[in-house]
Amino acid sequence: MKNFLVFYGSPRKGGNSHLLGEALSEGARSKGAEVKEIRLFPLKITPCIECGKCDETGVCILEDDMTSIYPLLEKADVVVVSSPIFFYNITSKTQALVERSQALWVRKYVLKKEDDKERLGVFLSVGATKGKLLFNGARLVMKYFFDAIGARLHSCLLIKGVEKKAQIKEHPYALESAKRLGGLLAEGGDVSSIEGIWLPNSKK
Repeated sequence: MKNFLVFYGSPRKGGNSHLLGEALSEGARSKGAEVKEIRLFPLKITPCIECGKCDETGVCILEDDMTSIYPLLEKADVVVVSSPIFFYNITSKTQALVERSQALWVRKYVLKKEDDKERLGVFLSVGATKGKLLFNGARLVMKYFFDAIGARLHSCLLIKGVEKKAQIKEHPYALESAKRLGGLLAEGGDVSSIEGIWLPNSKK
């Protein structure tokens, strides 16, 4: 049984990226996966203050809600981040999560304490506009976040032209694609045929 850790980065519960993440979680659970879901906006997660205290231990000294997230990241087989795009970037609370992975980056690359667990990272996102570069910056941020936590960017589901709350329910394939993605990730299946999927070797 695979363990999924799903982060919701939107301030709006029941919004488009939230629904996208819930669909993935539903698909994963339908195939027997254990899914832990976390809404980031109600939590207190201070951005990295660049104090350098983790350089010797690989442990962040800041004590807030991120403290309980670190062990969940270590346990997870699949880490999913679902965030809308705000000004061509992930939301501020999602960015705080990313920044606080610095301690794990130090543990991996400076202290050489990387574990042997192979994790997969998945990014789900929605944006109101249809700009060609809409997801490029956020996708790169997520690639390096996943690397810091010992995961490999596996795939992305990126939906343009969605803004009003729950508008994604009207999208022709988004929620079904997310559900299929969750199920196939739980089974270890091939996701390349999922409509709208982006893979690291994609030229899109």
